[in-house]
Amino acid sequence: MSDLRELYQTVILDHKKQPRNFGRLESANREADGNNPLCGDVIHVDLEIEADEVRDVRFEGSGCAISTASASLMTQAVKGKTVAEALRLFESFQRLATSDPSQEQDTDGLGKLAVFSGVREFPMRVKCATLPWHTLRNAIEGSGNVAKTE
Repeated sequence: MSDLRELYQTVILDHKKQPRNFGRLESANREADGNNPLCGDVIHVDLEIEADEVRDVRFEGSGCAISTASASLMTQAVKGKTVAEALRLFESFQRLATSDPSQEQDTDGLGKLAVFSGVREFPMRVKCATLPWHTLRNAIEGSGNVAKTE
């Protein structure tokens, strides 16, 4: 178990130090903002959706290691997916992060996103991990709402 926890910490720290798909996306046709005022995480997600496919996705903002790593891994996971697949991934991630910590969680299909299974033990960290995902969903839906996790 400690080897697994160490691997999770390594992946999260790597994506915090070197976030993938970080920066603005000039070709974006959807965007959304997110804010977690309790810990100061702020995120902006840009999407390029064409023919019902997430052709490209980028993010920018500032936040803790968990928030930044979640956004980084999220962009890798949804790029090239259909909108429906990206929304299903949102639902799977949400279940992973918010499920009862005493219950074993099914991580099939989540790939590296499974590293966030440990956040459910820390309610304040759940908000950090899920903020990028709620922001992504708002961008996909074009709601114009700011995603908040307060």
